[in-house]
Amino acid sequence: MFPEEFETDRLRFEQVSLDTLDPVSVYPYHSSEAGIEEATQYMSWSPHRTLKDTWDFVKQVGEAVEAGNGAVYAIYPKDGEPGAGEFAGTTGLHCDWDKRTARFGIWLRKKFWGRGYSGERAAKLMELAFERLDLELVAVEHVVENEQSKRAIEKYVDAHGGRLDGIIRNHIVIDDEPHDALRYTISQAEWESSK
Repeated sequence: MFPEEFETDRLRFEQVSLDTLDPVSVYPYHSSEAGIEEATQYMSWSPHRTLKDTWDFVKQVGEAVEAGNGAVYAIYPKDGEPGAGEFAGTTGLHCDWDKRTARFGIWLRKKFWGRGYSGERAAKLMELAFERLDLELVAVEHVVENEQSKRAIEKYVDAHGGRLDGIIRNHIVIDDEPHDALRYTISQAEWESSK
């Protein structure tokens, strides 16, 4: 149901599972030793403390694909991009089949920030959600205080005909503290009209 690999102009995406991604190779990027506290400041997950944390993450997302609930993809810049071939982060597409909705998320290593990768991968994930999975709505959320995500999300939501739905209070929990989130949506019809 979910493709194992796909590409955009500048990025290559590979589905995350124990068969495709070695937890040992990506643990350094997920650990607090890598200095990723800033990159995870507004995330619902914390830097991994042990290799087992990374192994559990890779195993869990692989199981979600098997269950048909969604997929997480490792992101790699393609040839010609700075850091070509390096692990840049992950993105996910999570399905709520009853609501006919896909939720997106992304985490990038700091050295890959500011390149427009978030919008590029969002456009491809929308294509997957609407054309391949025939879902009716794409939703994306961010913690209200996360200005960087706000700018990136507003840019691609606007480009694809979507809108800000509003604030959902106490929606995202970070370090056991609930935070308000802004939610944006793009319908299949809005996406079609924007092409």
